[in-house]
Amino acid sequence: MRAIRIHDHGGPEVLTFEDTDAPTPGPGQILVTTSRTGVNFIETYQREGVYDVDLPFLPGSEGAGVVAAVGEGVESLAVGQRVMTSQGSGTYAEQFLVNADQAVLVPDTISDDDAGALPLQGFTAHYLTRSTYEVGPETTAVITAAAGGVGGLAIQLMKQLGATVIGLTSSPEKAETARQLGADHVLPYEGFADAVLELTDGEGADVAYDSVGRTTFDESLAAVKTRGTVVLFGGASGQVPPFDLQRLNAMGSLYVTRPSLNAYLRTPEELQWRARELFEAVDAGLRVRVGGSYSLADAASAHTDLESRNTQGKLLLVP
Repeated sequence: MRAIRIHDHGGPEVLTFEDTDAPTPGPGQILVTTSRTGVNFIETYQREGVYDVDLPFLPGSEGAGVVAAVGEGVESLAVGQRVMTSQGSGTYAEQFLVNADQAVLVPDTISDDDAGALPLQGFTAHYLTRSTYEVGPETTAVITAAAGGVGGLAIQLMKQLGATVIGLTSSPEKAETARQLGADHVLPYEGFADAVLELTDGEGADVAYDSVGRTTFDESLAAVKTRGTVVLFGGASGQVPPFDLQRLNAMGSLYVTRPSLNAYLRTPEELQWRARELFEAVDAGLRVRVGGSYSLADAASAHTDLESRNTQGKLLLVP
């Protein structure tokens, strides 16, 4: 089969398109013929050597496709079924392996593009809004990077749940995207805490979802109400430095959490529940945006475009 492998750390040019042996599913695993591979920032960190990986390395954890073979003991899935996952292995390839209990069946109503784009960002948006802080009709929520992949899905999920959503964006073009996705108010980053307080009659938001990190965290704390919650789920501007927990007392007994996806996909049952609700949301009108599709051989261009931060929507590789 053909795949992307990394032999040396560096820029996008180290992504090598080459022939390699197809993997064989072991006990509890399935082999998937890839229809779409999701491109994510973690692969750029692995490529650069920021995250330690053994070389040569075949990147990718997110993908969708058709089951080509099943390993010993697999009874939940069968050859020919469409699946998607955020927990695969080596998905930058024409075929990849994943544990059967970490893949979900894809309904006929879901396109290949949607199946490839949904898992990582969709599961993240779902756990943020349904589990980390359970959003409802009475909720006022702030979300950074509102035009981004997770932000755009989270806005739509929160609106389906009846919440009031305040989106933060960095440009007029992204502000318009956030409005089109359903945000009730869209603000620039500069001074957003004061603007949120003004919009909420001085009360503050119930929850702030912050994926930007270092440059926005203090304002996120200031933007939530007494006993409000700040959910720090990324660090696009850098990691938040250590801070005195006593500040949370002084600012109104605030809650702060730093979640990660794997902690919210701990069991097959939880995975299936999140997937089922996402598929239902798509059927109800959730827009899954694809910002670009690239051939597998052109993975370097996908990385270049992703790192430019000028794209909107999910980037996909199409073997």
